[in-house]
Amino acid sequence: MAQPEPPVFTGLFSVNGATRLYGTIGDPIRQLRMTGIMPQVFAAVGANAVWLPFEGGAPLLQLMLDGLRGKLRNLAGFTVTIPHKTAILPLLDRVSPRAQAAGSVNMVKRDGAQLVGDIGDGLGFVRGLEAAGHRVHGASVWLVGLGGVGGAIAAALCEAGVGRLLVTELDDARADAAVARLSKFYPNVPVANVDMPPKGIHYAINATPLGLRPNDPLPFDPMMLAPEVLVAEVIMSPAETPLLQRARTHGRRIHHGRHTLDHQVPIYLDWFGIDAKGIDIVRLVRSIP
Repeated sequence: MAQPEPPVFTGLFSVNGATRLYGTIGDPIRQLRMTGIMPQVFAAVGANAVWLPFEGGAPLLQLMLDGLRGKLRNLAGFTVTIPHKTAILPLLDRVSPRAQAAGSVNMVKRDGAQLVGDIGDGLGFVRGLEAAGHRVHGASVWLVGLGGVGGAIAAALCEAGVGRLLVTELDDARADAAVARLSKFYPNVPVANVDMPPKGIHYAINATPLGLRPNDPLPFDPMMLAPEVLVAEVIMSPAETPLLQRARTHGRRIHHGRHTLDHQVPIYLDWFGIDAKGIDIVRLVRSIP
């Protein structure tokens, strides 16, 4: 039986006194795609809500938290992007073990009198990987880059029960801190920092920003890996980075960064308590250019 087509967004919506405010805080924020995606998602699920860009540095971060504590009563929650994911963590009343292990937060909401945080970047990546047919539990993974996104992916991979996580990070202090956090929260998952592409891995993941710009060097050469290793990206634009192009050209399996965004949006809806009413949100988001 054919699946129904995703709801069509007409571009028409109204804002009134009952409209709930959501959004993303970051600096810069102009690259944000969520402001184009979420109005269509809200229209599809029938939510009286808007998704706004909040651009600013550290002072704005504190203002947003004050607003969420009740001063701005129609602010229902927000997500966090660079450079605030790490800075916001100690400002919250409670954060998930996943966020503590990642060392960062990208989702914030009010729970009674408390502000709570979680991290959905890595969870979206893992769900996207599994939805594409790639088993995570028990897998041996090489992760390159332990910045905000890399740390989140590392924590989500450990939470999903990978058999082994090998990481490569040029900043020794960052690598040591991340390995210590992951080992504390996921003691049953072997985690180690390595310098060279390891052998016997199933997945090689680029979690660095290398590939965003046309002249960036490759984060690693996929031809140094065994032919059966899946090469995965977190970068969403360009859709096919030089890393993925090189891997695909030489017959390697690849996994695009867009899968992460497709699976992050349902995580956001669930976190903020927005009922998707049985709508296939992943399919809807995938249909949005």
